[in-house]
Amino acid sequence: MDRASIDQTAAELDGELTALRRDIHRWPELAGDERRTAALVAHRLRAEGLDVSTGVGGHGVVAVLDGAEAGPTVAYRADMDALDGGELFDSDFASRVPGAAHVCGHDVHTAVAVGIAQVLARLRRRLSGRVVFMFQPAEETLDGALGMIADGVLDRTAPQEIYALHCGPQPVGTFAVMPGYGLPGQDRYLVELSGPTAAADGRRLVAAIEALSTVGYPRTTEQFQTLLSDLRISDGPLARFVRVVSALTADERRAQVRVWLRAWPCHRYPQIREEVRRLVETVDGARIEFPARPFPAMVCSPRLSEAAAAYLRDTIGTQAVIVLHAAFPFHGEDFALFLQRVPGAMFFLGVANPSAGCNGVPHSPDFAADERAIGIGVRAMAGLLSNRLHAIRQHPFGADPAQSARH
Repeated sequence: MDRASIDQTAAELDGELTALRRDIHRWPELAGDERRTAALVAHRLRAEGLDVSTGVGGHGVVAVLDGAEAGPTVAYRADMDALDGGELFDSDFASRVPGAAHVCGHDVHTAVAVGIAQVLARLRRRLSGRVVFMFQPAEETLDGALGMIADGVLDRTAPQEIYALHCGPQPVGTFAVMPGYGLPGQDRYLVELSGPTAAADGRRLVAAIEALSTVGYPRTTEQFQTLLSDLRISDGPLARFVRVVSALTADERRAQVRVWLRAWPCHRYPQIREEVRRLVETVDGARIEFPARPFPAMVCSPRLSEAAAAYLRDTIGTQAVIVLHAAFPFHGEDFALFLQRVPGAMFFLGVANPSAGCNGVPHSPDFAADERAIGIGVRAMAGLLSNRLHAIRQHPFGADPAQSARH
């Protein structure tokens, strides 16, 4: 499918997609409560003639677009839920829901995915194959992907590849790809202490466990820029890391320590559990509980990430593509569960524009995104999905990245 047709069709949608993003941002819904957002999405996609199913894995929406000719199936996933808490960025579309805000960019993700579906629907006569759009609930609680998969979304649609975007803190107009990398998983521990010194013991245990951290959250612009630079270094400072966050609650004779830990590479979790267990065993009256297994890391396919990078360089420019060689230490993604079942990749969509006050840092209360990123994401991903359908048809056992980028 030619770039000019995609660009022209996407340009017709820029205004309404910005309005959709602002509507979703103004009325955020927490994980598991995405009724209004799901209804907006379903209405838009039905109007474009897609086959839409709702209530998938909670409030998930699945929309199927068939091209003019039969062919392979690729999927695109976007998450819809907001975070609990408030926001600091002042705008006329700021959250009107107390205790909820889109400070992770899922409103942007949803608007981009709707736009991709609309563009490809209007150009379906030039499309050979099927595109499945999955609008996922409850990403922030890591429940939504699991719910949709349990509902059979992958079994029914059988995509050969799956893709997603996430807002990233790099400049608007850029994309970051992560061949063989992505986002770390998460392990969780619960430590219970009892006795007259439980609170004091808990404080000492928190300090000991948090000392396992090898990376701290950046607090200044300079620290954050250093982190972004480190992500681009192969075998650099973030090739191995541990990040620990804990919370202590205590009364006169009892205390609880909750621990959330992220590590890379993910095979390190059993070793780290043993280190934590040994620390807990040094405290009288303390016991620890582990979940059955850590939540998995999100690891992007090297081959498909490189193919996407080649396509993006060819269509939007070499300087617009950033390659990351390490995992961002501070967040996870339940898109990991889709990637365990289907080869694919996530990309960071640059939304930062410091001159406009948009830092693009997800999960920060002052998160803000340059809305030009919506149209940029729509154009790039509509083209990529069309490109991947063509590549799979041409090379059903694995497309060569350099060849696929030229189609």
